Amino acid sequence: MLNRLLPAAAVALLALSACDNKPTEVSSVAPDPLAAEIANRAPVELPPAIKKEATFRCADNSLVYVTFFEGDKQALVKATQTGTPVKLTAEKAGDPFKADGYEMTGTVKAVTLTQPGKPKQLCDL
Repeated sequence: MLNRLLPAAAVALLALSACDNKPTEVSSVAPDPLAAEIANRAPVELPPAIKKEATFRCADNSLVYVTFFEGDKQALVKATQTGTPVKLTAEKAGDPFKADGYEMTGTVKAVTLTQPGKPKQLCDL
């Protein structure tokens, strides 16, 4: 009986292997309506990564919270730990960071900071 089933199974497998069971491929040939606009856009610059966050004590005994960013062209300054940060920017690395009434120079170890309504003062770790 096994001798009869073997040839029948082989014939069935051979018949199944001849079937074309490829999935139907759906594709759109319509052009992307935004392709030209996307191609003509200026390259996107990602925001810089955080370099260091530091708390500085200033000459008037106040605290200032500063977040420095990679590239040395941007910093965030807060007068209180939960306060609203002020974004200071520099034209190029090494230039003073500036924004409405603020100016800051220095490094992640010590800064000279001018804030609105306050004189220029040294702040360090």
